[in-house]
Amino acid sequence: MPINRPPRQLRTLFLSDLHLGTRGCQAELLIDFLKCHQADTIYLVGDIIDGWQLKKKKFWPKAHRHLFELLLDRGRNGCRIVYLPGNHDEFLRSSPKRRFNFVEFTDRAEHVTPDGRRYLVVHGDQYDVVIQKAKWVAYLGDRFYVTALAMNTWLNIARRRLGLQYWSLGAFAKRWVKQFVNIIGKFEQTVADELKHHDFYGIICGHIHHAASKEIDGFHYLNTGDWVESCTAIGETFDGTLEIIRWCGSEQDTLQVAHDELGIVSV
Repeated sequence: MPINRPPRQLRTLFLSDLHLGTRGCQAELLIDFLKCHQADTIYLVGDIIDGWQLKKKKFWPKAHRHLFELLLDRGRNGCRIVYLPGNHDEFLRSSPKRRFNFVEFTDRAEHVTPDGRRYLVVHGDQYDVVIQKAKWVAYLGDRFYVTALAMNTWLNIARRRLGLQYWSLGAFAKRWVKQFVNIIGKFEQTVADELKHHDFYGIICGHIHHAASKEIDGFHYLNTGDWVESCTAIGETFDGTLEIIRWCGSEQDTLQVAHDELGIVSV
């Protein structure tokens, strides 16, 4: 999408795992993405602000402030903003306020497509056995992941000098740490099992930083991914098609994963 083209108009955008307040947050890319995409409704599907890291050290650079203000501006201009706190911004769950300026707060939401399909929208940590039963392990894994992200920049400088391709230490750490604590292997199935008790067509969630759109046990499972490494979002067109959008920047092409007639994307 060349920068001189008008923004792409969408019915709905789903964003999660921005982790504002950390050095891993790709705030500049998300600002670029939002300038190229307009939506009637934006769901912020948890871990937007990283309270875990901000408790340890205050980090709120200009780009993070700009991104936060940009989202509020969308609300002022008529965009519906729905914020569903996750485990990293769980401090917002205890707030008695269900609305702040132009932002609605809720722990879970129901999204209905134009053709009547009902989706549960939730961050996803509710289905994470580690978060629910051994939170200290999740804190330990998070600390290791943040350290890996910090090391990633220097590692790839050295790899470039050696003529080697980019390699993400953060993605490697995330994959193996979460396998160690048995998250990714059970998360998607746990979500599908939960849906069997409700009358939903599918679910839209985040939490595990892995964008996906697929059918599990007859339900449509969608994961928004993150804005730390993958820079992905879920977009809904005005005919109700739900698709994963991977953002490389306005100076490059927007890479969208192809979808079939059901709007189910294989990643």
